This record gives sequence, structure tokens and C-alpha cells, in this order.
Amino acid sequence: MPNKILIVDDQKGVRRLLEELFKKEGWSVYIAADGLEAISMVKEAIPDIVLMDMKMPNMNGLESSAVILKEFPDMIIIMMTAYGEMDVVKKALEVGVKRCITKPFDILSMRDLVNELVLEKVS
Repeated sequence: MPNKILIVDDQKGVRRLLEELFKKEGWSVYIAADGLEAISMVKEAIPDIVLMDMKMPNMNGLESSAVILKEFPDMIIIMMTAYGEMDVVKKALEVGVKRCITKPFDILSMRDLVNELVLEKVS
């Protein structure tokens, strides 16, 4: 059974780029455009890992990550932020986000990080 990844970003281009990358790698890919959608998608799909944008309409990545991690404490979440603000990164790590990545990021580095974190969880 392929690994499942949820990509959460309000920018269609970012979602599409990451979706194509992970589909080529054999992942089952789920998409959400904001934090509220991400919460319901996590409950529905129970992905192995979530790539979560920080700044989104309706509910931001920090708020939705906190909700998700309250219900699924072992969920791996990587926060993507265009703002390398240390206070945001600190808050994200405090709620249980595994890593924070600053946009723009190298997609091959992102792929390697995702594979590394999912392998760590399995072993």
C-alpha cells in the first residue's frame, strides 16, 4: 500500500508541484487549500505525513496543526513558511510540528526530508 501525503497550501501552483512530485514517487496524494479543509482531510485519509503551509485563509497552518496534533499526536507535520520568523517556527515546534521549511524550498530536498521522516516513523 503506498504512503499517503496531504499537501496543504492556498497557492495552487505549490500544491500542483508537490502533488506531481509525490505521485511520481508512488505516493497517494491528498490536497487541501486551507487549514479547515486540512483537518477534515486528515480525519478522512489519515495520511502518513502532512506538508502544511503557514499563511492561509480561514485557518492558518499553526492553528490547524494544533487541532490535528491534538487528535493525532503521532502525525508528522512539516510546516512550510515564506516567513522565516523565529517566533512562528518556535510556536510550530511547540505544538508538535516535526520540521519547518522556508519557502522557496528545493523540491528534491523536500522529497528527501519527507521520505526520511516517514521511514523514521516506521522503524
